[in-house]
Amino acid sequence: MEVKENLVQLFENWSGEKVKTFSPLPASGSQRKYFRIAGENKIAIGALNLDRRENQAFIYLSKHFLKYKLNVPKVYAADLQNNVYLHEYLGEQTLFSLIEKTRKGNVLSDEVITIYKKAIERLPFFQITASKKIDYSYCYPRAKFDRQSMLWDLNYFKYFFLKLANIPFDEEKLEKDFNALAQFLLQADCNYFMYRDFNSRNIMIVNNEPYFIDYQGGRKGALQYDIASLLYDSKANLPLNLREEFLDLYISSARKIKSFDRREFLKYYHGYLLIRLLQMFGAYGYRGYFEGKAHFLRSISFAVKNLEWLLKNHRPKIKMPELFNVLGLIAHSAELKKFEWKEISDEKLTVRINSFSYREKIPIDITGNGGGFVFDCRAISNPGRYDEYKSLNGIDKQVQEFLDEQPEAQKFLTDTFDLIDNTVENYIERKWTDLMVNYGCTGGQHRSVYCAERLARHLKVKYDINVILTHTKY
Repeated sequence: MEVKENLVQLFENWSGEKVKTFSPLPASGSQRKYFRIAGENKIAIGALNLDRRENQAFIYLSKHFLKYKLNVPKVYAADLQNNVYLHEYLGEQTLFSLIEKTRKGNVLSDEVITIYKKAIERLPFFQITASKKIDYSYCYPRAKFDRQSMLWDLNYFKYFFLKLANIPFDEEKLEKDFNALAQFLLQADCNYFMYRDFNSRNIMIVNNEPYFIDYQGGRKGALQYDIASLLYDSKANLPLNLREEFLDLYISSARKIKSFDRREFLKYYHGYLLIRLLQMFGAYGYRGYFEGKAHFLRSISFAVKNLEWLLKNHRPKIKMPELFNVLGLIAHSAELKKFEWKEISDEKLTVRINSFSYREKIPIDITGNGGGFVFDCRAISNPGRYDEYKSLNGIDKQVQEFLDEQPEAQKFLTDTFDLIDNTVENYIERKWTDLMVNYGCTGGQHRSVYCAERLARHLKVKYDINVILTHTKY
């Protein structure tokens, strides 16, 4: 209530109007909270961010970029004592939302391509033109993307992705390779403004023009980082031919403002792409594994594909044996493959059924629905206790016939089917699109697999829905 009161007061003092609507916006990848606030005639975005220095960075950079007539939101008012401020409302369509709305397979619409080109042509004005008089002391958490900043990102990758994804590594050797990567990257020209999070979600579309947000993490750095960030934005999943075309467009646009050698630029480009990918993996691990946010989990498989492409085609020529070993493990990780997103083209309900082992984690919902049913099959007689079934699993006919004859197994299925049927019918009526059902047993081999198979068969026969069946141990 105190946050709302502070923002309402700030809005009314700025606008001279009483607040009529106050609506929270969907949560993003940060801890900041945003609200759409409207009066009789005026509208603004209200922001709450407990990190005061980050607020100061955003306000300073916004005012600075506006002096250069760059398309960023105007800051209307701020109450930094209470960690709130107001800025211009730019609508709700991002470049990413336009991609999702108009994409057909791997083909982007002409509208999307036009916005990309405009955004790419404007990027050098942030990096080069507007960078000349920036007071980098306002930048947060650090004035430069220097060795320390790089090591922060690399350790973020190590602790919040490698550890959580169970990727083994030799910590001492990996730290040595991190330092080698940072040393190489710092040989590039690092005297420009580095936007930091230049991606399709941070590009708003207003009257067919790109507007830019979320640059409060910007600092002094190299040109290569931002264009790599945009072109390898995971879920945007740009086709390779467009990545190459857009990179050429960026280089030619930047060289109109500042002369530099193309070969020298490309020498460091793929190294900056690598560190950006590693930073993204860290974010996906923290926001996905740790905080359980579905969007970040779904992004992992796209980032893995980008990593595979980089390792195959433009592996940075730096001696980093442990890091490259770790990256190879990521590219072939069975643990990460379960986050591969299977697009469903229609609007029917999709039920994702998983069997799993309680020795490991309960499967994570990556749809954004927030979860579903988890059923414990361990009270059912275990076929794995008998020699003739130990090497088999719940898909095998012998195991299924054994469990078909167990009264407690059939009662368990009947009870769970009744619960699931009620929910499926309710979801269909409400036009919800996703439901997850997990069956677990000790090893994830016999009972849970059997129950998941039986449920999938039951739902396919009874309802006109999509069913995706996954056995996490196979």
